[in-house]
Amino acid sequence: MATEPVPQANAGVLTGLGERFRGFLPVVIDLETGGFNARTDALLEIAAVLLGLDEAGNLCRGETFAYHVMPFAGANLEPAALQVTGIDPHHPLRPAIPERDALQRVFREVRNAMKAAGCTRAVLVGHNAHFDLGFLNEAIARCDIKRSPFHPFAIFDTATLAGVALGQTVLARAVRAAGLGWDERAAHTATYDAEVTADLFCMIVNRFRPLYESVPPLTDTQPVPDSGPTGA
Repeated sequence: MATEPVPQANAGVLTGLGERFRGFLPVVIDLETGGFNARTDALLEIAAVLLGLDEAGNLCRGETFAYHVMPFAGANLEPAALQVTGIDPHHPLRPAIPERDALQRVFREVRNAMKAAGCTRAVLVGHNAHFDLGFLNEAIARCDIKRSPFHPFAIFDTATLAGVALGQTVLARAVRAAGLGWDERAAHTATYDAEVTADLFCMIVNRFRPLYESVPPLTDTQPVPDSGPTGA
């Protein structure tokens, strides 16, 4: 069971989102997996939460797209990981689809949102985001998908952001500290974890909005790199 969303994104003001993050579209991603090794362990669930701006210009949660995923051929499934998530990958009633199909469906929605927001690239938002990005990048390579909408290494990590803003790095503790509420029974599903991570990210970004708005526009004409070890 997902939390009640903050006010839905207003499509009429989505163009402002492209300016807020320098042409990047933040998309919250949560993956449930069969272990911790991105190369060998199965991807079992994927959820993507789109974000937008409400009429007041605050970042807010939009639509969620979520899929159960079939383990790829030869994928490792760690019993301890399955015990945490409660996923039975081979349950006959589990509505799972092939990994490539799940990625392509998510990427299609992300590209549509990028176009609507005037963004040039999506950036993964996650809690301990490098874990999710690592599994996502491995799945992209495994499925031979040539064009991903996501930046290959840039992320927004809510564990780091929550540590700065709230003094908490564990998702459940950070969500409680933010006053958003936490449902332990719904946790460890991709949809629930992605949606509460989205609400946490929005709350932190909105809290820092006065600081963002106080920063003068860059006037330096010196080119700034957009990629590489020190740029994103």
